[in-house]
Amino acid sequence: MQPRSALLVGANGLVGGHLLQLLLGDDAYNQVTVLVRKPLAFRHSKLQECVVDFDQLDKYKDALRAHDAFCCLGTTIKVAGSQEAFRKVDFTYVVQTAALVLKNGAEQFLMVSSLGAEMNSRVFYSRVKGEVEEAVSKLPFKAIQIFRPSFLLGDRRESRRGEKMAIALMKSLSFALAGSLRKYRAIHALTVANAMLSVAKQQNIGVAIYESDRIQVLGQV
Repeated sequence: MQPRSALLVGANGLVGGHLLQLLLGDDAYNQVTVLVRKPLAFRHSKLQECVVDFDQLDKYKDALRAHDAFCCLGTTIKVAGSQEAFRKVDFTYVVQTAALVLKNGAEQFLMVSSLGAEMNSRVFYSRVKGEVEEAVSKLPFKAIQIFRPSFLLGDRRESRRGEKMAIALMKSLSFALAGSLRKYRAIHALTVANAMLSVAKQQNIGVAIYESDRIQVLGQV
């Protein structure tokens, strides 16, 4: 396979941070462009960094060029400050990024969504995730890969008491979540990143959705 180029949005996040390191270390990619709000703390021969204002993303459209686009953007309502601000990050920025990279010739778009994403859900978070999946799926990429992880494990930059308690609870319940409930088990962010890279290199065609239990299998190394 000829070396390919990758574009990554959300490189400072839990999954995106792992994915960036995987992309830089993989011979399948000879260039990795990242869209960030603030400069990264390191340099690499493959790395092309583009500091952007996501509210004016169209200004940077010429930088949004790659064979494979990976989107790991995501926040929480608590961090965003409001439902409106949350939707801007998790819906508007994602769809705008997808549309721009498609216009510039990207072949596939791989995105992190969430377990339980459903555009008709009564839960605001799940509804927005379902809506962004639907919007991106309508774009004519050669391939669209949607990953729906359960609760993410990993070293968070912002450590919150509630999150620590949730992590401990999810870990303790893992043994009980078997069979059809397996997809509800917590999953490590590195596993999700591994799965995204693995799927990208398969060069599949069409729209595919990967639930958390399937991600766990694909992300094993």
